[in-house]
Amino acid sequence: MTESPPADETPYTGHTVCSHGRRTPLVDFLRTETASAVVLLAATVAALVWANAAPGSYDAFCRTVISLRIGRWGVSLEVREWVNSGLMTFFFLVMGLEARREFDMGELRERRRVALPLLAGLSGMLVPVAVYLAVNAGRPTAHGWGAAMSTDTAFALGMLALLGRRFPARLHTFILTVAVVDDLLALAAIAVVYSGPLGVPALLTAVALFGVILLVRAAGVRRGAVYALLGALTWLAMLESGVDPVVVGLTLGLLTYAYPAARSDLERASSLFRSFREQPTPELERSVRQGLAAALSPNERLLQLHHPWTSYLLVPLFALVNAGVTVDGELLSRAFTSPVTLGILAAYLLGKPVGIIGSTGLAALLSRGRLYPPVGWGAVVGGGTIAGVGFTVSLLIAALAFTGDRLDEAKVGVLAAVVCAFAATWVVAGAIALLPQRLRVRALLGTDRTVVDLAAPVDPERDHVRGPFRAPVTVVEYGDFECPYCGLAEPVVRELLADFGDVRYVWRHLPLHDVHPSAQLAAEAAEAAAEQGAFWEMHDRLLEHQGELRLVDLVHHAEALGLDLDRFHLALRTHAGAARVAEDVDSADLSGVAGTPTFFVNGRRHHGAYDIGGLSAAVRAAGARAAFAD
Repeated sequence: MTESPPADETPYTGHTVCSHGRRTPLVDFLRTETASAVVLLAATVAALVWANAAPGSYDAFCRTVISLRIGRWGVSLEVREWVNSGLMTFFFLVMGLEARREFDMGELRERRRVALPLLAGLSGMLVPVAVYLAVNAGRPTAHGWGAAMSTDTAFALGMLALLGRRFPARLHTFILTVAVVDDLLALAAIAVVYSGPLGVPALLTAVALFGVILLVRAAGVRRGAVYALLGALTWLAMLESGVDPVVVGLTLGLLTYAYPAARSDLERASSLFRSFREQPTPELERSVRQGLAAALSPNERLLQLHHPWTSYLLVPLFALVNAGVTVDGELLSRAFTSPVTLGILAAYLLGKPVGIIGSTGLAALLSRGRLYPPVGWGAVVGGGTIAGVGFTVSLLIAALAFTGDRLDEAKVGVLAAVVCAFAATWVVAGAIALLPQRLRVRALLGTDRTVVDLAAPVDPERDHVRGPFRAPVTVVEYGDFECPYCGLAEPVVRELLADFGDVRYVWRHLPLHDVHPSAQLAAEAAEAAAEQGAFWEMHDRLLEHQGELRLVDLVHHAEALGLDLDRFHLALRTHAGAARVAEDVDSADLSGVAGTPTFFVNGRRHHGAYDIGGLSAAVRAAGARAAFAD
């Protein structure tokens, strides 16, 4: 019998992946960011309560000096400085890793899509800075313009999650890419404008160490300890130079390659594990670990390691030591007449939306549609307002630019902008919800051409197709007849075809012979049945009898379907269908498919559950886009 899905696994999210199952890195990133927004909010509230209930102890804690020394060498910093310049380096490392992953594997792998987030991010920072400078013109506080320009990724994505399905999922990715541009430019501002007196010898040392990192990377060294040591030394050199060392984290993240796990690497890892299972020796155990590590890109492994720590611990700790401000009537009356507070509020509530929405619209107009947002214009407006959430980097720069009362006024402005940005986005979502359905769909989804993940387009002359050949929506499944998850998905597909009369379904073979030894022969049996015009009958029967895929079982299936047994047996014996199966496998490799079942809806990979609800939502969205494209 074929194996059953694990009892503790959600039935319609499981996949057979040659030795391990995994969610997509972007989905994991967004889930962690949205969940961590709750922890970040709790830390912010805790900082405000602590600073107001016991301001003396709060200030004393943040100013506690911690020293690390080895012999006569050492570093002594206050707790707030350790968090802001030390632990936040890991936050920017994660931002750099995700930016590189998007560039290598995500939305930005299609290079024309880099331009729009770049323009939106750049304009979404320059316009707020201009607004802040206009409010603070001629005042010494104009120096604090950097506190009014950067979007907080965790808060922005968390607030979008609270709004549920009022905005499309692709808005999360758009905001994420814009926020990455924010972080890049904000770090440049920190390094150039908000760093201390420049120590040239230490800076040259940091540059030299960075050159060593590049050489080690070019040599193909993959040991994390080497990069950790070189990164720590570079951080120390940057700290000594006077340049804020958090730039080290972002730089290392951007240098770290991302690529999908290759099926050949997964098969090698599976083979190593089988060898270990037969002979569990320390040497084979090390080989298995190395094989598993080699199957994943360094980018994905580092994201998995650092992202939860930064989101659930480091960023909330940053909020705890930076968001605390003693709020009283005097501060509030002073703050809301202060050019610092008003400048930050105006920059985020007015400058951010104008910058992002205006630059996006101008780019679409001047490029005659070649540069177009991945969502509808209503969603772009919502993205512009939610981008007015500035917290982490804003507080970081405020702490570098201001002291005393001015710093407190800046904190009030940043915190007030968070509340007002969410309220503005909620209003935008409510206004879109009032539109007629057709206009609402267009406002949210737009008409942009999506990134096509399916490398080999569907060919009705070649592919096995169920449903209308000219249907506006095509669902492609890469499957394995022995995969238990494909068996679970089969009734869902039938229900989908019954519910939607304008959907065509395509099955492509991906027999994972390293974990399913009968899958290859079963795929060839389906092709042998196809020669006699009975592919779908054999397809259905094989998925209904996944534990009966031996040669004798396949012959019995052919007999039950009334096929010519001599012709069928000859096709199996000569592997007549092997070339056809191999073509599907090659197309799966080109499309980055490593497990079964994997679905594509109108060429775009379907992420998430493949139950009837998940697939129906994807089909409806694809159908709406196809209707507007026509």
